[in-house]
Amino acid sequence: MKKPIIGITGAYVKHNSYMEGVYVHHDYHRCVAAHGGIPIVLPFVSPELSLETLPLCQGIILSGGEDVDPRYYGQDPHQQLGATVRERDEAEIAIAKYAIEKGIPLLAICRGIQILNVALGGTLIQDIPSQVHGAMQHTQVIDRSLDSHWVTVDPASRLYEIVGEKRIRVNSLHHQAIDSLGQGLRVVAAASDGIIEAVEHTDASAFLLGLQWHPESMAVSDPCMQRIFTRLIQEAAGL
Repeated sequence: MKKPIIGITGAYVKHNSYMEGVYVHHDYHRCVAAHGGIPIVLPFVSPELSLETLPLCQGIILSGGEDVDPRYYGQDPHQQLGATVRERDEAEIAIAKYAIEKGIPLLAICRGIQILNVALGGTLIQDIPSQVHGAMQHTQVIDRSLDSHWVTVDPASRLYEIVGEKRIRVNSLHHQAIDSLGQGLRVVAAASDGIIEAVEHTDASAFLLGLQWHPESMAVSDPCMQRIFTRLIQEAAGL
């Protein structure tokens, strides 16, 4: 099997005045490589240039990172809104729409599921602790490779077909989440407090899965998370 190229969007990081730019946590590219793909980083120079890089890719991962600017879903910023990067938001909204239109396999992780939802006209909870009464802890204080809470999976979903379990343990590194669903998305997993944990697209011609947790950081030891990346690589390879 020819190894498919998986484009991974990057976050912004600044170490100092001389070191700043696009950053991708090594768990992403290690996980893609371990499951038979070739990872490349997609910088967010502009939406137009971002789209020009996509014909190089047989699959796409929208990675985690900064908060999504609420301007893109018609809201003002909440007091607890974190850092945003407008250039990244605009590039990833364009990437998500392009992937759906062209049928490119897409895995949207953490921030990725949020930007996917916004790209399709949905909105976000800007800060779970202050906006969702009775919410559990969604920003875990243990290592990101460890599981934090339970998620219930819809047995009629592609996600269930992949993981084979109605309840799975996931890690949790977010304070934003989906509020109103974007067009064409359906909820396929949720936490016990009602926070949406996974979505699929009802009309997309290719593989499309959005996850609120970070499977790339659990895949070293968790078979369920490994199967998610195995499926992504298979879909990208046309198997």
